[in-house]
Amino acid sequence: MNWEISDENYRDSKDSILHNYMLLTTEVSEVAEEFRGIFNKTYKLVNDEGMHENEAFKIAKDLHKEDIGKELSDCIAYLLKFANYLDIDLEDSFYKKMDEIKARVNKDHS
Repeated sequence: MNWEISDENYRDSKDSILHNYMLLTTEVSEVAEEFRGIFNKTYKLVNDEGMHENEAFKIAKDLHKEDIGKELSDCIAYLLKFANYLDIDLEDSFYKKMDEIKARVNKDHS
């Protein structure tokens, strides 16, 4: 389905990287759509059925949980594809980044 990242030559690699990046951003927007669905459902339950917003929010999250999981999984698949293509150890990169973040000074609290 033209999802592979080519390693044939620069142009094919560039085209396939950009294609996969476009697909990743599409999946990220689908996550956003699911969150919008949660907020819209919460609003509807509160305003149409008089439900308390915390209860409505919990119900809405439960209704969208499976679909958000699928969309997040799609995002992870593309991110892993990029990491594999570039031979990046994501676990190592993750922990290095978390250490970097822990050492940062939070500008909002300083």
